[in-house]
Amino acid sequence: MWPLKKTRMNVQYVSDNKGNKTGVFIPIDDWEILQDRLSVLNDIDNQEPTKAEILEGLKNAFEEVKLHKEGKIKLMPPSNLLHEL
Repeated sequence: MWPLKKTRMNVQYVSDNKGNKTGVFIPIDDWEILQDRLSVLNDIDNQEPTKAEILEGLKNAFEEVKLHKEGKIKLMPPSNLLHEL
């Protein structure tokens, strides 16, 4: 995968005539590391959940509803659900 140690990149900022940062230059080696990391994260995000993961999610959802009906927890308002997607 990639090294877990934190490394500090040697970045150079590009500024406009008012001094606002508008861009950044990074060494090509750092760029390639970032691209590799992003590729791995995209692969993880694009994986379909397994049947077991779906069933576990449903089980957890039903348990939350049960606890809510018992007055033990509060659920998220329905208006907030779209923001979760």
